[in-house]
Amino acid sequence: MTYIGRFAPSPTGPLHRGSLVAAMASFLDARAHHGHWLVRIEDIDEPRCSPAAAEDILATLAAFGMHWDGEVVWQSRRKPLYAAAFARLAPWVYPCGCTRREIADSRIGIAADGAAVYPGTCRHGLAAGKAARAFRLRVPDAGAAMDVITFEDRWMGTVSQQLATEVGDFVLKRADGFWAYQLAVVVDDADQGVTHVVRGADLLDSTPRQIYLQRLLGLPTPLYMHVPVLTNAAGEKLSKQTGAMALDVKVPLAELMAAARFLGLEVGAPQSVALFWQQAVAAWKVRHR
Repeated sequence: MTYIGRFAPSPTGPLHRGSLVAAMASFLDARAHHGHWLVRIEDIDEPRCSPAAAEDILATLAAFGMHWDGEVVWQSRRKPLYAAAFARLAPWVYPCGCTRREIADSRIGIAADGAAVYPGTCRHGLAAGKAARAFRLRVPDAGAAMDVITFEDRWMGTVSQQLATEVGDFVLKRADGFWAYQLAVVVDDADQGVTHVVRGADLLDSTPRQIYLQRLLGLPTPLYMHVPVLTNAAGEKLSKQTGAMALDVKVPLAELMAAARFLGLEVGAPQSVALFWQQAVAAWKVRHR
């Protein structure tokens, strides 16, 4: 089997140290396995994304010596693929007329990612006077087949999630008409033949939903690895929303060394970006082959 990995940033701003950790881990894993490393621009949330930010991300990756294989894929140009998958999921999809406030008021719990667990308000039809806002995927009832999704994460170990109580029916098409991340990422990974997904642990909670979608659509499930995420002084995930600073492309080696240390890699004292990658790939092989 040919290893195919990917890095899939959302172009809502420049790359920062947190996103460099995820990019580095996916790049090293691909190179350590003599595989392909793809780059996919996840700009499906078009109102928040910027073509300029996407181009800046690609330029930063190149400046840091992270050269991808093949052409870059843009989610915003792949909408027919998502529509086709959505049509195949029709037996499990229903319209939802709930507002965010209504969901928050009637939630049955809080998911690991902080979102409200949807209580199934619209499962049996829209209430009188309600119009469809979004479209949700029905998850199995508690105790039914596929209610509990379990997988082995290459970093985190065994991960298990009960969809009914920990997530609830989740959105495939948003109220603003855009496709949801969960659907798009599953379709794209399958279409691109991705065999290994290496990404930040902030997305660990999404993985059972994606596996459930893969099973409904008859798609293969990649091997997953969720690496730790950088946090700020307040313990929050380092992100654009928490004020993460853009990477300094003038000192790529220093930025790369800091990311490698965070991932627990011993790379010595390379004097160039090229030498850094040689030593980092070797170090990754020792820890993660």
